[in-house]
Amino acid sequence: MKKNKKVSVKRSQALWKEAKRIIPGGSQLLSKRVEMMLPEQWPAYFSSAKGIQVVDLDGNIFLDMSHMSVGACILGYADPDINTAVKKAIDKGVMSSLNAPEEVELARALLKLNPWAGMVRFARMGGEAMAVAVRIARAKAGKDTIAFCGYHGWHDWYLSTNLKSGSNLDAHLLSGLSPKGVPHGLSGSAIPFHYNEISELEHIIKTQDIGVIVMEPSRHQDPRDGFLQKVREIATKHGIVLVFDEITSAFRTTMGGYHKQLGVLPDIAVYGKGLGNGFAISAIVGKSEVMDVAQESFISSTHWTERVGFVAGLATLSKMKKVNSPLHIKKIGTQIAKGWAGLAKKHDLAVDVLGPMGLVTFEWNYKGKQLLLKSLFTQEMLKYGFLASQSVYVSYAHKDTHIKKYLKAVDEVFAAIKKSIDQNNTESLLNGPVAHAGFARLT
Repeated sequence: MKKNKKVSVKRSQALWKEAKRIIPGGSQLLSKRVEMMLPEQWPAYFSSAKGIQVVDLDGNIFLDMSHMSVGACILGYADPDINTAVKKAIDKGVMSSLNAPEEVELARALLKLNPWAGMVRFARMGGEAMAVAVRIARAKAGKDTIAFCGYHGWHDWYLSTNLKSGSNLDAHLLSGLSPKGVPHGLSGSAIPFHYNEISELEHIIKTQDIGVIVMEPSRHQDPRDGFLQKVREIATKHGIVLVFDEITSAFRTTMGGYHKQLGVLPDIAVYGKGLGNGFAISAIVGKSEVMDVAQESFISSTHWTERVGFVAGLATLSKMKKVNSPLHIKKIGTQIAKGWAGLAKKHDLAVDVLGPMGLVTFEWNYKGKQLLLKSLFTQEMLKYGFLASQSVYVSYAHKDTHIKKYLKAVDEVFAAIKKSIDQNNTESLLNGPVAHAGFARLT
């Protein structure tokens, strides 16, 4: 397979250096920091993106086999149907002193997906939608303390758990998250438990006055021994409001979310990311008796009424249903997972492959060398024309031909990595610093 031994990213790197000087952290999103992917070598900025093809500032053309804008573009970049709907809305005007009727239409569509629910609130970002959901849930419960599992964003309610212990969030996707600036009065108000460890949650319920349980129904683990059903039973028994964060998982396995696939119903489900295929829209869907309490707490924002998000959400839901995107995503993700596993076996590499298929991931099982191997894999895949990491947010735009080409490159890169491990010279092959893990201040 053709390999470009030198990938010039001079323009992107120059702009990234300036960004770090004038924007705290360089980017608004931790996951888009160059240091999280491949320091000094990652093409930090794009000039255009279509389907899964990305063109960077230096004119390099890559196929995105990594984050697909951290899962936001579930149908692919610049999907023509979604863009057409949004352009029409822009021409008609996106803000007014009156409300956009598409707000009601999108609420109807989400309730149709969730017949257990009765009301919907909208926001624009996943983190703020979770903050809204937690506010509503606390208001309904009349209690402050939350038991949570998984990753739920940057807001005070979530980061406050690290006031109690700086490592409380380390097992929930991102490690090293600092609670600096979070009021110390919130200490102890959010208590973590681990996925599939029902005994941990039972202990929390016995020792704390819990009003809300917040969790991702799944990320890289399937529930064991009726775990989610047991969480639901605990919540019902103790009058606790159960919130499922479906921001990452929704629409990747089933239209409407992972909870629908398992048949375990929350009191509130939160959607974001893929709901607008790159346009800003998130939703809080819940039982009427829970959601209606929102009228007794001030939750309001001008740009939550902006038309584009509603239009994009309606168009995205319609197309996902029409093309059955969850089925396609599962098929492509399965091809990737089987490809990784087969190639790891071929080259005698210690690699673990994790689901779900819509966010398929592999991990290097080499103690102390995980970040080094991750960095080398990303570096070498760039030379074959791929934006690559250890996870792929699979989209409808990923096709069989892309996967075939991608796995050919992985085959060659895995072979090179295995050789470097055997010869104990992996570090010498890396052309820059090792990627960062978790949250770290940039200097």
